[in-house]
Amino acid sequence: MGAILDSRGQPFALPQRGRARAGVPGPDGTTLLSGMPGTLFPYEASSWSTQEMGNWLPVIRSPDAEINWFRDRMVARSRDQVRNSGWASGGIQRILDNTVGTHLRLTATPDYRALAQRFRGVKFDSAWAEEFRQAAEARWRGFSESYGRWCDDTRQLTIGQMFRLGMRHKLVDGESITVTYWRPERVAPGRAEYATAFRLVDPDRVSNPYQMLDTKHMRGGVELDDNGMPIALHFRKAEQNDWYNALESNTWERVEIEDEDGWRRIFHDFERDRTDQHRGLGVFTSVINHMRMLSTYYGVELQAATIASQFGTYVTSPYDPALVQDALGGEGESELPLYQSLRAEWAKERPALFSGARIPTLAPGESIEAVSSQHPHGNFSAFAHEMLCVFAAATGVSVEQITQDWSKTNYSSARAALMETWKTLMRRRADFCINTATPMYCSWLWEAMDNNELPLPTGAPPFAYAATSYGRARWLGPARGWVDPVKEPEGAVVRMKSGTSTLELEGAEQGVDWEEVLAQRVIERDAYERAGIELPDWVMRPDQTEASPDPEGSHDPNSKNYRSG
Repeated sequence: MGAILDSRGQPFALPQRGRARAGVPGPDGTTLLSGMPGTLFPYEASSWSTQEMGNWLPVIRSPDAEINWFRDRMVARSRDQVRNSGWASGGIQRILDNTVGTHLRLTATPDYRALAQRFRGVKFDSAWAEEFRQAAEARWRGFSESYGRWCDDTRQLTIGQMFRLGMRHKLVDGESITVTYWRPERVAPGRAEYATAFRLVDPDRVSNPYQMLDTKHMRGGVELDDNGMPIALHFRKAEQNDWYNALESNTWERVEIEDEDGWRRIFHDFERDRTDQHRGLGVFTSVINHMRMLSTYYGVELQAATIASQFGTYVTSPYDPALVQDALGGEGESELPLYQSLRAEWAKERPALFSGARIPTLAPGESIEAVSSQHPHGNFSAFAHEMLCVFAAATGVSVEQITQDWSKTNYSSARAALMETWKTLMRRRADFCINTATPMYCSWLWEAMDNNELPLPTGAPPFAYAATSYGRARWLGPARGWVDPVKEPEGAVVRMKSGTSTLELEGAEQGVDWEEVLAQRVIERDAYERAGIELPDWVMRPDQTEASPDPEGSHDPNSKNYRSG
């Protein structure tokens, strides 16, 4: 029987029976028997004895311990990528354009059924809900699109612009923070109509006072009660690195999340990956290393290509390098070196012209060589595309949306990619609306109802008694669009005819209000009739009956359209 030899050519020594084998201490202190490397690891994921797993020893930590200590560095790197990387900046723009666009349009949907069940005897019905919806939406438009920007505490943004900026903070910084203010002194004719105002706050300003370490009741600037519920946020009065606000940047202000009467002061929106997490992570966190390396790779390739293009040709000489070097080292600054003098005299005495153009001449034995650039190399595009696929997967958009290169995409693959992307984009929009848009609407609605500006049935309770039912709403964002503007609208018509969809749902998918579409169609129909123009096919004429004429051959037993009876 052959023996197994070691690196010295000697047979391996077999363990003797009855003797204890030496133990090897593992990374966590567990003794690993040297002769039984696999018995302690029922799963390969738990092994530390292999080369692949031996140096991979992550530590179990709480989400706050993983995020809060290193949050500023991760955010700074993400912002640097957005500032200096076209791919990162374009990816953020694609997400913003598809989730928020220029604004989110309110569709108020008060839960009249829940109100009727809870407050019996009060006439909450669909007719009241429709009247309430129209009034609330009209009032909200006046507030959110205020010409004087009174909805913004700094008077710079409309509500739609605040939504977009808040979503951008959430994507890049990992969280969006909105603070509600009560400004009754601004309410006056020609000024604000409501005392409610909102302010977006940079998440950098939220931190533990005086940069102290996290404690049981303080996590990254979020103050908790004994039950772990956030009760307040601690804000710096200025950005931490603003030298002109040095005093304010080292002064913290405590702001309670909710007043005693339930009025929300702070809306803190971030995606939670684990329970007991109190600060958020941006979309670039998992791929920041890849993006940084890709940016460096692009820069190196561009530099190499630039250098190669600048040195397009060179002259080779048959002379011995030492002799040429000695000739080039002539004494005196004004004295032309011997070798260069030789070349200049040769070209001067033997000029070559062709059709008036001078042809460069060389000394005997010299030749002109061209530099062929090898940058970018043949696999550059494929490698960069693969890296961008990783980035696209992390951000939830298709790689075509990142690169804006649709040359290799057909209709089926483009539609499949956009449908999958649309799910993620709609989830992002829904989360933002639940955590930011709807709470902001509810804060304003409370004041509007207290001002008796909205229709309510007799005996209706105040807003504070049924805030969730009164404040229920949907938000219309940018249109999904169509890959095929013929097939997909036809599919929408089929869905509505089959009863599986409605004009409201189809309009919402394209970012329009179905009632405005319907009202506009009435206006256009009347305009056609006044102008004496033939009505288009989508207009139902008064003399047109619902029953369509019998298909040709419906009474012929030999026809496929034959109908008995």
